[in-house]
Amino acid sequence: MAVGIATPLARHRLRLRPPVVSALTWPAPAALALAAPRTPLRDAGIYALQMWTYFAHFDMPDDDPERFLERVRVRYPIAVDRVIGLGETPTVRLQRALARDRDPGPLEFGLSAVHWSWFLVPHGTCAYILLRHRRYFERSAVLMAACFDLGCVVYWLVPTAPPWWASRNGALPAVRRIMAEAGERFWGRLWDPLYSSLQGNPFAAMPSLHFGTSAMAARLLSQIGPGHGAAGWTYALTLGFGLVYLGEHYVIDLIAGLALSEALWRIAPRVGPAARAIGGVIQRLEPRAA
Repeated sequence: MAVGIATPLARHRLRLRPPVVSALTWPAPAALALAAPRTPLRDAGIYALQMWTYFAHFDMPDDDPERFLERVRVRYPIAVDRVIGLGETPTVRLQRALARDRDPGPLEFGLSAVHWSWFLVPHGTCAYILLRHRRYFERSAVLMAACFDLGCVVYWLVPTAPPWWASRNGALPAVRRIMAEAGERFWGRLWDPLYSSLQGNPFAAMPSLHFGTSAMAARLLSQIGPGHGAAGWTYALTLGFGLVYLGEHYVIDLIAGLALSEALWRIAPRVGPAARAIGGVIQRLEPRAA
């Protein structure tokens, strides 16, 4: 478990290759399951270790920026979004209609705040379920982690540039990165250190895990009741509009993220027995609580 935590922190200094990082980090969640008796805190720790492993793999493709840039796809989402937007990408249409050339206003600050809050929503949803509706937690944590992990696989295989990057490099008409403009105005000098500490792989646009994991959070909340589900979907749809308008994602990125979360939700009952069998093997080796 300690090796799994330390490896992503030391991989640059030790010049570890991605397969080595994977081999040393992936066992960490199972190691915690075998090291401590089952408690809510331990279960939260397993989920946190899983996400720590995800983040290490999310960040690794950008270790060699020049080589990575050679693999980045720019034009295919533009072509698809132009079909969706009837000749023009929805991002360009929205910014032309709503933003024009004015400074960020209440709409832009509000949508940027929704965007920033995403860092808390998927994991906050799982934490809420763990604390208040524990019977749903195991399934919820597995589905949320699977959504992140499978999206990360696509980021490795098909790195895709977001609209704001495509615009800066001449592949799109002028697309503003409104979220960054709003961040600079709202946070002032704090913006650069805040943003740089959270920024990872810049070419993780397809699928949109911002939208996919928010849709998964809405699905998980719907297990609890219609009111919870309505709140989750309201957030997800607001975020989806903001991601397109702010220049962070194409519509096709959102569709792919939604398709990923929905596919996982629908196949979960079919793979549930196999997953429970694997989990049962680990559980038989877990230390028992006093």
